[in-house]
Amino acid sequence: MTDFSGREPRRLLVTGALGFIGSNFLSYWLDRYPEDLVVALDAMTYAANPEIIDLFSQNPSFVFCRGDIRDTRLVEEILDGHRIDTVVNFAAESHVDRSIADADAFVSTNINGVYSLLKTCRKYWSVGRGHFRRFHHISTDEVYGSLENSDPPFTENSPYRPNSPYSASKAASDFLTRSFVKTYGFPATISNCSNNFGPYQHPEKLIPMTVLKLLDGHAVPVYGDGRQIRDWLHARDHCRGIDLILHHGKPGETYNIGSRNERTNLEIIGMICDCIDGVFASDPGLSGFFPRCPAAVGRRSRELIEHVADRPGHDRRYGVDNSKMVAELGFCPTESFEEQLCRTVGWYVARAQERLSVVQPESKQQDVRQSEREQPETESSESELLEIEQSERKPPEKVLSERNLPVSGQPEDRL
Repeated sequence: MTDFSGREPRRLLVTGALGFIGSNFLSYWLDRYPEDLVVALDAMTYAANPEIIDLFSQNPSFVFCRGDIRDTRLVEEILDGHRIDTVVNFAAESHVDRSIADADAFVSTNINGVYSLLKTCRKYWSVGRGHFRRFHHISTDEVYGSLENSDPPFTENSPYRPNSPYSASKAASDFLTRSFVKTYGFPATISNCSNNFGPYQHPEKLIPMTVLKLLDGHAVPVYGDGRQIRDWLHARDHCRGIDLILHHGKPGETYNIGSRNERTNLEIIGMICDCIDGVFASDPGLSGFFPRCPAAVGRRSRELIEHVADRPGHDRRYGVDNSKMVAELGFCPTESFEEQLCRTVGWYVARAQERLSVVQPESKQQDVRQSEREQPETESSESELLEIEQSERKPPEKVLSERNLPVSGQPEDRL
């Protein structure tokens, strides 16, 4: 098989493939390298987006397997059956608030799961060293802890000081990966990324949550004073960074992937509000779909911002120095943050509009809109749009089998 670019085609196993960054990586890789085989493995937890399967189901280079990275036998079958040469591990529990409430799933997946995956991949690699090329582990800048406003950004040599159960579990998975490199010579790399944004993010995350609350006319909570600082990276740029590491990165190295675009949470939320106002101004028809949104009646969306008590152990600032990625691998974000953010907000608005169109027919929509204009607004405990979005993510009961993959010895089969 000959690739159009002259590179030798790869056979990838992508774990956590139906999550936010994993699904964006699938889209990026299948578009850029159509001759590669991509096997997507996902446990289908609450954060998985099953509609991603439909997006790629007709692509002969895509195979989906439902399962857990802790299932050693399943991972072995995938590695052997598809002659995998590259593993990219996105599988993780990643919501900080959930880790504070109960960290059990984070320890189980982010520590035990990564150890199980490393152990299985190392066994596979040791049998055929020339065949297996790379194990790449996706991590976070939160493992470094928190910065003061005057501190320089984190580098790859910054000490680990995780401050939440989530970041502690990711730090442990980084250490496990590093230990396999140093102890066994295992060809692994690690990347620590800054905050990601883009399409297909779970609605519990800041940007989609803010958009959905604004559309539904609900208050947008801001922890504390909102001056916490994060470096924001578009998921597509993150995928480009992973691509560079897989092709040109050195085994055993760690790379920070960031955009040098630090913003306060309050600034981000304000920008989202302004983007919403701009979207409604350019498309007056949206007012009929989202009558509770302030922009639907000409008011500013910023009026819904509401400060709430800060969360325990809230890190003040994250920021990564991506100089190593830039100097060694030629990494550079492709677009301005402002353009990417407004495009992302527009994507979530269009998605919410489409969801409403599917949930209720046009005649019913008109009745609901009329009712909204005639009756005073009532409070609800949770966004109706958020409920619709989350319900759409429930895995289909009959579409997937627990082990949806060809048996060992039939690597060319596609599902």
